[in-house]
Amino acid sequence: MDLSKVKMVVTDMDGTLLNSKHEVSEKFLNQFKKLKENNILFVAASGRQYHSIVDKLHPIKNDILVIAENGAIAKDKDKELLQTGLDKNTILELLDLISTIDNVYPVLCGKKKAYISSNSEEFIMKFKEYYAEYALLENLKSYDDDILKIAIYHFESSETFIYPKVKHLESNLKVKISGENWLDLSHNDAHKGHALKKLQDMFNISSAETMVFGDFNNDLEMLALADFSFAMKNAHPNVTKAANYSTKSNDEYGVETILDLLLETRN
Repeated sequence: MDLSKVKMVVTDMDGTLLNSKHEVSEKFLNQFKKLKENNILFVAASGRQYHSIVDKLHPIKNDILVIAENGAIAKDKDKELLQTGLDKNTILELLDLISTIDNVYPVLCGKKKAYISSNSEEFIMKFKEYYAEYALLENLKSYDDDILKIAIYHFESSETFIYPKVKHLESNLKVKISGENWLDLSHNDAHKGHALKKLQDMFNISSAETMVFGDFNNDLEMLALADFSFAMKNAHPNVTKAANYSTKSNDEYGVETILDLLLETRN
């Protein structure tokens, strides 16, 4: 595994770069300084809201590229590089469908902030981990924003309790099980792979020069764009199968372990 030509490192956040407490390590922040010194671009690619990603990576937020909302938006600091949202009619139809599913909590993921209608304290506590900017609406259909995706939460399992109710939408929309409890509905082009390809083209970086880390199904498209694709030890079986390589879990510094190997090639 010759990492000497890698020019871009792309990593998912939850279950990948962040540990089980949703924290970024000091080790990574120190490694990032060396990545920057060696002109290696770093991309944080997450289903999270943009504001939440930069909150988590606050010390380095002005030196990174961000793919947020599973690829529906990409930014370089305040400069928007890509936006792929949902149209109003689709949103209203989806909200009607979601209202027929038991025990779920929909989130309208807007460009300005996220919107919820539930006042469940238990759900809001979970929700606030991923959304730094949000508003509580009495009726979600009264939103006033560009909507990038709809995220749906189930306390037990998104794959078991949400996916069967929405999988028929896959011919027209991107339906992504993005975590144990989350499922995302978005435009067909709103995925991490589409956004990453835009960045690769923008910076003239090939798949042979790209390193990607992921753990869940919403990472599959971007893993396919990197010769150096790594599945976390804690990854979904689909990700383990798709990735070219594997590393330790997010709680065992799996990303940092590989970044050490990458940085060794720059000494």
